[in-house]
Amino acid sequence: MGSLKISCALWSLSTGPTREKLDEALTTAAAVGVQAVQPWCVDVEKWKTVCMLDPDRCTGAKRKEMAAHIRGFGLEISGFCAQLAGPTTLGGFGEADGLDARIRKTQDALRLAAEMGAPIVTTHIGPIPEDRNSEVYKRFLDSVGAVTKAGEACGGLFALETGQETAHVLRQFIEDVGSPALKVNYDPANMLKHGTVEGVEILKDHIVHTHAKDRHPESGTQTVGRGAVPWDAYIAALKGIGYDGWYAIEDESKTDKPASIRAGREFLERY
Repeated sequence: MGSLKISCALWSLSTGPTREKLDEALTTAAAVGVQAVQPWCVDVEKWKTVCMLDPDRCTGAKRKEMAAHIRGFGLEISGFCAQLAGPTTLGGFGEADGLDARIRKTQDALRLAAEMGAPIVTTHIGPIPEDRNSEVYKRFLDSVGAVTKAGEACGGLFALETGQETAHVLRQFIEDVGSPALKVNYDPANMLKHGTVEGVEILKDHIVHTHAKDRHPESGTQTVGRGAVPWDAYIAALKGIGYDGWYAIEDESKTDKPASIRAGREFLERY
């Protein structure tokens, strides 16, 4: 048995549109042997995604009740995912249309996460441009700055998922925002095109959560340990910077997903 803290990105099983569906996913996560889950926590109209943990639905006393309910399955909560969509980009924090609503929803997700005792909220915000003088870059600064102010106030951490830009661009952006509530959720499969191992060193001061995801370049297999991610070097790099947080298995395999997640968990336990 290794030393890694292994979670499961719960939307790999279900976004939890109802209590029944959420419980089914939690039961499966517990059965495959992970220690924690990262639930989805926002409705997304564009994808017709409904989530019972959306902060407009899960309010007041329901939040602590649901936190206790999840932990009743023997599972911790490693964080939450508040992935939204803009008109043309994943996240849409650099797009003006509908931006105020995305900011508000994300702020509310941070409050929900903090009240449920797992203050990390992860998401892609959209591809950050390299040109720091562009109007789009300034819009990213303003929108993410508004979200992180809410995080600072409630104790939430807004963790940007890697992969839509290089590690250098992401680090510069985090430094430009300048908020202690702005962090990184590191995804090794998403970083294959930019340098999975190299990015850890670049972003080392900001990583608070990771996704354990893999991708085979030919078959597309996402089972952790059966793709192109250089796990030995990647995990060594994370341990080398002192990272001791969660590894949330994100698996979008098309067949027998529980078996794939279990195989990923067994693989990670070697470390």
